Amino acid sequence: MGTPAPGCNGTVFNILKEGSGAEVAKGATVTVHATGVVKESGKKFWSTKDPGQNPFTYRAGVIKGWDQGLLGMKLGEERQVIIPGAEGYGAAGFPAWGIPPNGTLDFTLEVLKIE
Repeated sequence: MGTPAPGCNGTVFNILKEGSGAEVAKGATVTVHATGVVKESGKKFWSTKDPGQNPFTYRAGVIKGWDQGLLGMKLGEERQVIIPGAEGYGAAGFPAWGIPPNGTLDFTLEVLKIE
């Protein structure tokens, strides 16, 4: 199942690798490796680890489930964050990336830097 993410109704996370030191707090700018898969289809739609890609620098405010799933992560930590459609791209989905309406997003996130 996973640990419920604070402030979310359905987003959960699982710690895959413990981190240490500083923690991600609201308003932080965080650099991460991220891989996203549509849970229903198993299709990867994005990964910063793919050839030609770079780590992603992120500031809270893009995807509610991602915002909450990152809070409390420590430097070097890896988490699986599962985000239901309502806390991801919602009824519109994100067709350009193959994310259907209300698609569940399964992310693996690794914190590389916290500012």
